[in-house]
Amino acid sequence: MYACSGESLSTRNLLPVSIFTMGSAMVMVDEIPFPPEFTTTKPLSLLGYGITDIEIHFLQIKFTAIGVYLDAEVVGHLQKWKGKSGKELAEDDDFFDALISAPVEKFLRVVVIKEIKGSQYGVQLESTVRDRLAADDKYEEEEEAALEQVVEFFQSKYFKKDCIITFHFPASSACAEIAFSTEGKEESKIKVENANVVEMIKKWYLGGTRGVSPSTISCLANNVSAELSK
Repeated sequence: MYACSGESLSTRNLLPVSIFTMGSAMVMVDEIPFPPEFTTTKPLSLLGYGITDIEIHFLQIKFTAIGVYLDAEVVGHLQKWKGKSGKELAEDDDFFDALISAPVEKFLRVVVIKEIKGSQYGVQLESTVRDRLAADDKYEEEEEAALEQVVEFFQSKYFKKDCIITFHFPASSACAEIAFSTEGKEESKIKVENANVVEMIKKWYLGGTRGVSPSTISCLANNVSAELSK
């Protein structure tokens, strides 16, 4: 298994990981460890990982490290793209739409690198989800109310370094469970039951060329390409 970390993570192609085999070695993402498997209702495999960052005056500022855990069965729903390279998949939003809509369990683990207020994270999520819903003409009162609940959930939080935000998307439902944990405090959770809002949260992180983390998208594409070629 390859571990990817360091300043060049967001810009270079990430090497394929042997994702569907058990292993004890942690995957290091900018010095933050991610287990190769994570068990929810069943064991899920680390299929993609990367960071969110921005560059200001040639200085890279890293905000979060991301791990994407998926049911191994997802590969069976993506056979249409068999034989495509990781680079081709990374540029194909139809591929990521198919990955997002595949009826398999998905789990995102987001670890804070640079501390910020939870309200800042909530506003970014709200803005992105609202704009995407509006563009698809899906932003109605129900979506607005569901999105406000998510923003309110993050409002009182403070994202210290190494805090963890998780998003759990069950295979059999259009709901999502968001959880926040920080050292010394009990984990807090919220359930999002609006299917349109849930879909756009998935697309925020897994939306191909429109995803928030190009390094995560590249890693996902490379790893799925490798699995499809087996």
